[in-house]
Amino acid sequence: MHRIKNISIFFLALFLLQITAQEKVFTTHDIFRIQNVGNAAVSPDGNYALYTLSVPRPFTEKAGSDYSNLYVYDFSKNESEELVTGKLNIYSPSWNVDSKSIFFRAKLEQSPKTQVYKIDLENKEIKLVTNSENSVSQYELSPDGKHLLYTSEEVLPSNKEIIEKGFDQEIFEENLADVNLYLMTLENNEVKQLTKDVSVFDFTWSNSGKQIAAAIAPNNLVDDSYMFKRIHLIDIESGEIKKLVNNPGKLGEMSFSPDDSKLAFISAADTNDSVAGSIFIADTKSENNFRKLKNYSKGFRGSVTDIDWLDNSTFLFLAEEGVYTVISKQKIDQDEREILLEEDKVILSSFSFNGEKFVFAGNTKMHPNELFVFEHNSKELNKLTNHNSWLKDYKLAKQEKIVYYAKDGLEIEAVLIYPLNYEEGKSYPLITYIHGGPEAAEMDGWQTSYSRWGQAAAAKDYFVFIPNYRASAGRGYEFALMGLGDLAGKEFEDVIDGIDFLISKGLVDHKKVGIGGGSYGGYFSAWAATRHSERFAASVCFVGIGNQISKRNTTDIPWEDYYVHWGIWTNENLEKVYDRSPVKWAYLNQTPLLILHGTEDPRVHPSQSLELYRSVKMFGNAPVRLVWYPGQGHGNSKNTAKLDYALRTMEWFDYYLKGNNDKSTKPNTDLDYKLEILD
Repeated sequence: MHRIKNISIFFLALFLLQITAQEKVFTTHDIFRIQNVGNAAVSPDGNYALYTLSVPRPFTEKAGSDYSNLYVYDFSKNESEELVTGKLNIYSPSWNVDSKSIFFRAKLEQSPKTQVYKIDLENKEIKLVTNSENSVSQYELSPDGKHLLYTSEEVLPSNKEIIEKGFDQEIFEENLADVNLYLMTLENNEVKQLTKDVSVFDFTWSNSGKQIAAAIAPNNLVDDSYMFKRIHLIDIESGEIKKLVNNPGKLGEMSFSPDDSKLAFISAADTNDSVAGSIFIADTKSENNFRKLKNYSKGFRGSVTDIDWLDNSTFLFLAEEGVYTVISKQKIDQDEREILLEEDKVILSSFSFNGEKFVFAGNTKMHPNELFVFEHNSKELNKLTNHNSWLKDYKLAKQEKIVYYAKDGLEIEAVLIYPLNYEEGKSYPLITYIHGGPEAAEMDGWQTSYSRWGQAAAAKDYFVFIPNYRASAGRGYEFALMGLGDLAGKEFEDVIDGIDFLISKGLVDHKKVGIGGGSYGGYFSAWAATRHSERFAASVCFVGIGNQISKRNTTDIPWEDYYVHWGIWTNENLEKVYDRSPVKWAYLNQTPLLILHGTEDPRVHPSQSLELYRSVKMFGNAPVRLVWYPGQGHGNSKNTAKLDYALRTMEWFDYYLKGNNDKSTKPNTDLDYKLEILD
């Protein structure tokens, strides 16, 4: 009798534990438990896959960025093994040609600079490979494994004695250190400099190892890396450098065909194209006129993000298509593709291919990035790792793709996350998340991070609306071009139309609509809180634009801004540029506005947030707050700054979209970080 009673108690306890587990809800603090698989590469023999794993830095340590460790997955054992782990950061791992050792970049005790290292898969011994005076920014092993290409900034002369006396002035955008390309012979460690007086921002070996395709720009400036990279071929033996293609504007990945006769590359279709998302193929035997090359992506409703070859007549490519990612293959003499990995399976941004296996970091709406393998022949897809197994105990909110139509009839796609406890017939508060760019696209995958409210907001019973408004990537050339010269025009109306669509369905309370985002998303949020303030009850503007006139004169990408966003200079139409500036409309403000910015942001100068704050404070009609993040740039990298942002922005939405707080007041400036939760 006692035995039966004890068994009954045991099963009751087990049942209650299961119920408790199922009832766990995602919180903002849970974001800082997430581990993300990063760079992934399949071994040449197909027996292994290596990958990096982003590991959150504990808040018990000195504040800083997350760690990135190195793992290898063994397909025969179906398990991962730690290779290089701890309080360090591993970058861009790759395989040796024999599949027995791995190269990677890191800053380890052997050198004060970031260098290339090699680790033996069997004995785990780590050896220093490069000994560059400055840090190595990129590298690639030759096809025969005998040479290593790498880039590094040249060392400029330094007058240390004068600087120590206090003469520490800096000359802006002059005396720049070029990014040089070097060739290292691994047998004897001999290093040869291949380029001079230019900057190399990307490169790839030919399969024969006789030449290199390099993306070369005149100067080591961010703007040059965006808009002025041109494809050149470098002959290894002679050192001769020849331009291969006069490609316009933005440039993406490059890949030689197996016989080296062709180079496939991802490029902007023209100078005004904001997305390097179209496929072109150049003949490597002579210089190519870009205008005469076939655009394999003409009319394609998507943006290509990665490319490789299956054989000399067939290329492989990955593309963002709406809110999904798709892997396809296509014959060079055909216009139609064959889909390999179809949409709505997994979200990825790049892949590694060895002729049989695609290996990549992928996420879904139910989990962040894990390691995946996709078999080319069988088309079998498998998730290999489960670094966030704790998520199985959490109840996550419903998430789906939605489609609606703008007032002018244009179809717009978006991701919608439902309130966790959604009940049909009830309306809920809304957080609208706006992506940056605008040449970016949000996918129907994992949508939760320090700057994306996603599941953390849904658990508080918000709808989260994530639109890919016109000018976004993922819908082809014509769609991306729709924002040129019309900043915050019809593209912003697409956001309003999406909100009205949700209101018309009875899902959203029109009095409780919030908006937030960073960079261009911050610009939209500032625009919402001023020009269209009557529609929004709360706004969060992160590293956003306040005054387009001064922004254009202080950004590190003025040429990119001109070519792909405006199409005019400010002096050509001053009224128009100022008209699209939130500060002009500050007097219309009635939306509580939270402004946040890193003090070292080179893209959108911190003064943009100061201008916005001062204008809204002086002329607006609602609470405004400005938060500086010391030492942070165009986005936060330090863990404490990330946690503050995530908690502070969520509190701002809660204060104005939930409860009965006086809308003329503000939340407390101090936060309870509850760090004990993360111990």
